[in-house]
Amino acid sequence: MPNRLTREDATALWAEDVFSLGKRAHAARLERHPDPVVTYIADRNINYTNICVSGCKFCAFYRPPGHAEGYVLSLDELEAKISETVELGGYQLLLQGGMNPDLGLDFYTSMLSFIKERFPQIAVHGFSPPEIVFLADLEGLSLEETITILHKAGLDSIPGGGAEILVNQVRARISPRKCTADQWIEVMETAHGLGLKTTATMMFGHVESFEDRLEHLDRIRDLQDRSGGFTAFIPWTFQPHNTLIKTPEVSSVEYLKFLALSRLYLDNIPNIQASWVTQGPMIGQLALFWGANDFGSTMQEENVVAATGCRFRLAEEKIRSIIARAGFTPMRRSMDYTLVE
Repeated sequence: MPNRLTREDATALWAEDVFSLGKRAHAARLERHPDPVVTYIADRNINYTNICVSGCKFCAFYRPPGHAEGYVLSLDELEAKISETVELGGYQLLLQGGMNPDLGLDFYTSMLSFIKERFPQIAVHGFSPPEIVFLADLEGLSLEETITILHKAGLDSIPGGGAEILVNQVRARISPRKCTADQWIEVMETAHGLGLKTTATMMFGHVESFEDRLEHLDRIRDLQDRSGGFTAFIPWTFQPHNTLIKTPEVSSVEYLKFLALSRLYLDNIPNIQASWVTQGPMIGQLALFWGANDFGSTMQEENVVAATGCRFRLAEEKIRSIIARAGFTPMRRSMDYTLVE
């Protein structure tokens, strides 16, 4: 692609101040999305289990097998949560859990079939790559076989969770039992090949270097060149409280700078999402001038970030107000960014 940023270019841009970098990113955002629209989705995060053998050092949410606080949602509990979501205007579930060794493929297909039978109007955006790799290994299936079975049972798209930083040396320090960077990429490339859309994410601000962040962006950009299956990129900052990684939280200035750099570097990913869940509503609003064109989701329920003590909540009316007060028109969207209002 002509005029594509190199790592050297990105390093030079990183030396700029937050306002100069933001101005560049906002111009790039307006070039791609000239209409004054900011999108969002009305959904709910449902964590079907918190039991996980990964033991990631950055996670305050999981519980090991046998722990008194471990749970697996029953179908009745799941139905109650989805019914409430629909009543509040939601039309998508972000369905994620842990790497639970007691849950086989039958559990997942039964859960998906149940959701689609009871709530055919609900889209299921579920099961991050680490969950899919773990399930495939547990069942002795290929990634393609596993994703195909889940898709036929009702899985519509795959979220980009579990990416953290796509550098194995970093992953070995913070999540040694989770899938490798190559496996994460393979899940996404396989899903794209099967016609499923996915998102891409990055959790930064823990033990990684700036070069590690650029390696992550390169891997996402390279896969998008090959497959075109990512609909959006969502970077967010590591929340250190209640975790095993003791480091100061990344500043909002650094978040905005990296968000802007992501917009400029990922020239083949159309949508960049603001992370108000970790940054709060006002920085989320500022992000709309630092490269983001999407405000994420209403997130009627969120447990993983909340377990670190970071508990931002916004009703849909508040999200629309924040977007409108920034000078944009709020518009509901689907996962693939089709407008739905």
